[in-house]
Amino acid sequence: MQQIILTEPGSIESRDIPVPEPSEGEVVIKVNTALTCGTDLKAFMRGHKLISMPGPFGHEYSGEISGTGKGVENFREGDQVMGVHSAPCMECRYCKKELYNLCEVIMEKKALGAFSEYLLLPSNVVRHNLFHKPGNIGFAQAALLEPLSCVVHPYSNLNTSNIKSAFIAGAGPIGLMHLACLKREGITVIVSDISEERLAIAGKMGADFIFKDARPDSGITPAHIINNATDGMGVDLSVECTGLKSVWKTSATYVRRGGTVILFGGCPAGTRVSYDTHRLHYDELTIMGSFHYSPLDVRTAYRMLSEKEVDLSELISGEFAMKDIEKAFMLLKDGKGIKYALKP
Repeated sequence: MQQIILTEPGSIESRDIPVPEPSEGEVVIKVNTALTCGTDLKAFMRGHKLISMPGPFGHEYSGEISGTGKGVENFREGDQVMGVHSAPCMECRYCKKELYNLCEVIMEKKALGAFSEYLLLPSNVVRHNLFHKPGNIGFAQAALLEPLSCVVHPYSNLNTSNIKSAFIAGAGPIGLMHLACLKREGITVIVSDISEERLAIAGKMGADFIFKDARPDSGITPAHIINNATDGMGVDLSVECTGLKSVWKTSATYVRRGGTVILFGGCPAGTRVSYDTHRLHYDELTIMGSFHYSPLDVRTAYRMLSEKEVDLSELISGEFAMKDIEKAFMLLKDGKGIKYALKP
């Protein structure tokens, strides 16, 4: 089979390797669709600590079962499936506290290599985070299960009935999925980004207010738009989806007293930001990080996709043959498109 290998930042090659054989509890899927994502783009442009080089990459997938290992009962050859690339061990200290997204070995047993003809899924993924694809959604939509699970995660800890207004910094694929989740709850959403193309998509997906560039060094701030939309009170929820230090810092300034800030976009290790302690304390702000997902989040995301509770079709900007993967990444590098579907 052909597998795409990231040899070093900016360099991709296709290699001919044997089709994997599933061991006990494992399955092999024939990939139908793999999607690009921000983590893959970062790895392509400058490397990523969670993606070894040279090595396979890609982790958003859908396809059909081509082989099963001993003991697999819920799946058989030919089943159309959708899943994610990781699952908790259920045995470590964090899993025992039901903090499954923080499992101590969750990143050690992940399945990378969706940019390939076949993908081997470990037994923990098969047990907890692999699902039958319903016939009412396509393979590209099904492959969105992993990023949507990440987006669903912070809302599992929030009472969204108390959220009437929200601000999202960043209209990339993650920001747009946050938008879809919030509009599903009837929340008024303000979205900013530096890309007019992405803002136009946010408008199509139901954003109530959109504006270009919320970075303080741009000379444009969202304060007057947020104040006008909330009668000067500030939003109930601010969601950071850029991974920029400056936006992490300003995201907390847009919420009302008692408001919540979700810091979703990952910054490089060692990054530091500071907040006004007086406001954090006396305005009783909640600032929360968000990482990965639990099996419950994956099941929630699966239901949302299967029952079409959210429409994420605008996120798929085009389709390429797997051999042309570098073209897709160059478009993303140039800020063109949201996500691309890759077909073996």
